[in-house]
Amino acid sequence: MTSQKTTLPLDRARIRALLFDVDGTLSDSDDHMVNRFARKINFIDSMFKPGSAHRLARSFVHFAETPVNWLLLMADRLNLDPLLSAFLDRQANQKEAELENFPAIAGVEPMLKVLSGRYPLAIVSARNEVTTRHFLRLNQLEEYFPVVVTSQTCARTKPFPDPLLFAAEKLAVPIENCLMIGDTVTDIRAAKAAGAQSLSVLCGFGLEKELRRAGTQEILVSTSELATYLTSTPL
Repeated sequence: MTSQKTTLPLDRARIRALLFDVDGTLSDSDDHMVNRFARKINFIDSMFKPGSAHRLARSFVHFAETPVNWLLLMADRLNLDPLLSAFLDRQANQKEAELENFPAIAGVEPMLKVLSGRYPLAIVSARNEVTTRHFLRLNQLEEYFPVVVTSQTCARTKPFPDPLLFAAEKLAVPIENCLMIGDTVTDIRAAKAAGAQSLSVLCGFGLEKELRRAGTQEILVSTSELATYLTSTPL
């Protein structure tokens, strides 16, 4: 008989710090990408049912996220991440005036305002430094995050545990008392590897089925619900 590993429920009493992913968690980048791609292929609606272009765009953006994460993982394993990160930063610096401003997910700012009074907060993103700071600055979210960890901060990025451990050290909170909030399997794997708890949101790139299969400990429809969830009395 084989034993089956079960995911422990999220223990809210343990939480002393919050670690946030950016894309699909704080930034509405997935919807922005979907809408932009759907506009390019809107001729499909005249060939099939209305809304076909948007559905195809959503599927494309979702499945494109997996190879991108794979490439980042391979770059880390081959010690090419510093070169890749330096190239992306250089490109972003050269074109900073042209960088897109992905809007923050609706309700994120008031949620952060509430929770920043209760917990220290950190960004843990696989984005590069320039675009991460660009997003936080233009959406006026910088004040909530004394610690910002990006793809260049550590030798390895998510799904390795390094960036989460770095953020926990900077916040002076044991990693087991940190909660990683993200929208993808990569965030869950990083949390597990580091020894943090994980909470997933459905407002980004991940699908509920795959997030549960990866072992997330809690799922919310949107990041905007996090303050209500964490400040409510557990059942």
